[in-house]
Amino acid sequence: MSYCASPWNFSRRPTREVVVGDPAAGGVVIGGHHPVVRQSMITCDTMDTEACIRQTLDLVAVGCQIVRITAPTVKDAANLQHIVAGLRAQGCRVPIVADIHFKPEAAMEAVKWVEKVRVNPGNYADKKKFDVREYTDAEYAAELERIRERFTPLVRICKEHGTAMRIGTNHGSLSDRILNRYGDTPLGMVESAMEFLRICRDEDFHEIVLSMKASNPQVMVQAYRMLVNHMLREGMNYPLHLGVTEAGDGEDGRVKSAVGIGALLEDGLGDTIRVSLTEEPEAEIPVARALADRYSARRGDPIPEVHKLPIDPFSHERRHTREVLNIGARHVPVVMADLSGKERITPASLFSWGYAYSVPLDKWNLADQACDYAFIGKHRIDFEIPGTLGIVQEHATWLGDTHKERHYPQVNAIDFLAGVQLHPQLNFIHCTLKELDAGFIAKVKNDPTAVLLIDTWNDHGYAEQRRLFFELMDQGCDVPVVIGRAYGGITEEQLQLHASTDLGALLLDGLGDGVFIAPEGVGNDAAVNRLAFGILQATRTRISKTEYISCPSCGRTLFDLQETTARIRSRTSHLKGVKIGIMGCIVNGPGEMADADFGYVGTGPGVITLYREKEVVKRNVPSAQAVDELIALIKEHGMWVEPAAAHA
Repeated sequence: MSYCASPWNFSRRPTREVVVGDPAAGGVVIGGHHPVVRQSMITCDTMDTEACIRQTLDLVAVGCQIVRITAPTVKDAANLQHIVAGLRAQGCRVPIVADIHFKPEAAMEAVKWVEKVRVNPGNYADKKKFDVREYTDAEYAAELERIRERFTPLVRICKEHGTAMRIGTNHGSLSDRILNRYGDTPLGMVESAMEFLRICRDEDFHEIVLSMKASNPQVMVQAYRMLVNHMLREGMNYPLHLGVTEAGDGEDGRVKSAVGIGALLEDGLGDTIRVSLTEEPEAEIPVARALADRYSARRGDPIPEVHKLPIDPFSHERRHTREVLNIGARHVPVVMADLSGKERITPASLFSWGYAYSVPLDKWNLADQACDYAFIGKHRIDFEIPGTLGIVQEHATWLGDTHKERHYPQVNAIDFLAGVQLHPQLNFIHCTLKELDAGFIAKVKNDPTAVLLIDTWNDHGYAEQRRLFFELMDQGCDVPVVIGRAYGGITEEQLQLHASTDLGALLLDGLGDGVFIAPEGVGNDAAVNRLAFGILQATRTRISKTEYISCPSCGRTLFDLQETTARIRSRTSHLKGVKIGIMGCIVNGPGEMADADFGYVGTGPGVITLYREKEVVKRNVPSAQAVDELIALIKEHGMWVEPAAAHA
């Protein structure tokens, strides 16, 4: 089960150092004890030398430390010479990475001009046709030998030129060979990389960084953990490049990226990162910096260690809990709003939390993202509350409102143990790891009305709260748990990224029956509510809106991704639970379509191919008609609802 230095007390995973360029002249060192390196990718045509130089300089100006450029053909790879020369002439020494798919010949050319080359083992020597075939061991061994012959020349020329390499597995582009033997799984992703990595080791080439990217943070985190575990078994310690691919844009892209990247950084994994947003490349760097800086001087109170993990870190299984009203068991995780800091609570206080009051019809309307509980502290409610909302009060205040329907107390651990008056159906017990002694657990275990509302003041709060869950599991206590975190003194963007990391990492591990973000003055109510539901969506634990799997632009992109994503979103954002993939080119298109319900993929200048999951439905659709054709496809498969009906 080992995959990091310690699951309890923060420590960076020790790795070998990989030198990219000349560190004395603008290059970087990845791994070891060096800070996490930020990188991004330019989006212009690689044959447009001046545009590539300008965009690279723009990225460097905002703090990008490595710049990746696509090289889809040998001609593009050869032009890297002129791009790099132009950058060096302007005094820019940033390392350049050539991004290679499908064309080993392009990789062989690019190595001559750049400091690092990225290859995708899913398409370097294989093609994806979704063929189904059973391989005998002898046939599979023959395939591995074919790959060795194809890949070894690149390894040797990299070694000769002192060029680093990233072996970058993508969930969306696993080869048919891997899919047939290992399935569309994290294990398949790991084995895809390990096949290439073993060839590098046999050639005594070690300037290697590895990545396991997926658009699903759950798959991505499991794959990285499993990769480290497999490397440990084989005595390897290569550094990791982290990223959630096709994360999307705006808040969704940031939340999804923070959930995946942050969960790994919390465990000390990750030596360089890229935040893949469907935005201008410069927008990625501040997000990458904000994620990485949180761990530059991580301090935290010591956490008691255990010798055995009670969960499988390489797969997802939700912790078994009992049912307390609508919390726990198989219910989706609940969202608790924090209204305790308001001067007065009125019906309007609930509008930002998904409840709208219709005056002519005299009724409440609930949005798909309507909170389940509202913590109001010492306040009282003097109006009729929506029919599904639960009100949570401090215990002393609740005692005066015990006759009110759907009002429940929050009790601290000391008062709970002292035997204060409780609600006959539901009680929230506020506690931290330090209060989880044998007496407390025994009382909670035997109280069918108890739900824990956990908290932490530890800088390494994720690990402390995970340790709390493990203590409950070790003691056989199936009490439901709402994960609470308070944030103060940070920016709204930091709240977004920190909460996504702290709560999302636990949810990815199958831990948590609800979330409670106490922003302490950071952000507005509507933003905090969106964030809570966004974290649940990113972890695939509660679906409340359309999900967009949209890639960042690069030189291979065949249409304006940002504009197209905005158009598709404007027409489909009401389709709760529908997953739409928006891919600028064919590199990951077919694979990612398997994880999406519908796909919109650029396959030529001005033409689009539409997918239903991994199957091509329509080819060569003109871009001007493609969004309408996508909507027709959604209707054809019975997944369309009219916007008015969706919000009724």
